Amino acid sequence: MSHTAEFLSLMAVFLVAAVTPGADFACVLRESVAHGRRAGIAAAIGVGSAILVHVAYTVLGIGLVVAHSVVAFTIVKWAGAAYLVWLGLKSLRAPPPVLPDPGGPDSASPPLRRSLAIGALTNLLNPKATLFFVSLFSTIVSPTTPIVMQFGYGLAMAAVLAGWFTVVAVFLTTPPARAAFVRAGRWINRATGLVLIGLGVRIALHRSP
Repeated sequence: MSHTAEFLSLMAVFLVAAVTPGADFACVLRESVAHGRRAGIAAAIGVGSAILVHVAYTVLGIGLVVAHSVVAFTIVKWAGAAYLVWLGLKSLRAPPPVLPDPGGPDSASPPLRRSLAIGALTNLLNPKATLFFVSLFSTIVSPTTPIVMQFGYGLAMAAVLAGWFTVVAVFLTTPPARAAFVRAGRWINRATGLVLIGLGVRIALHRSP
């Protein structure tokens, strides 16, 4: 398989996984609804940047160790589950969202680095992401593919994921969407919280490889 065909195959599988709603989507939704467009975009960039870490340890072989180590996988699994449940409980207890003007400054919003970190941690602490990237690279990427090129694949995937969730954040903070969120009020927080808690429980119940 040529490097072009290899890259296209990799991206095709990755794109399907990227647009499938999961913990990352719930995280970007929560930050966008609670703190506005800039926070949502920061969370999107955080989610995308985490891909670089997944690709790095996969290329270096560390991901294979985690994927096949019961102890390592269990630590990552419970850390990720606890983090999602914590985010979910925060959403359940949060007051109805008061959304800032899209794209505009908002003194009441938390620092953007907080949303960036939340997005990155949500992706990094998901053990399913570890298994996904290990299996993806081991089945599609040839061992003879230069490491520099493999990191290039990772950069492309990080950019695509950050771009996709940036589009999601922008859509969620358009005037019609914002008006719907304001009307829904506390129910949005409750629904998002339950989704995050459910994802955390699902990860906790996921069997070790």
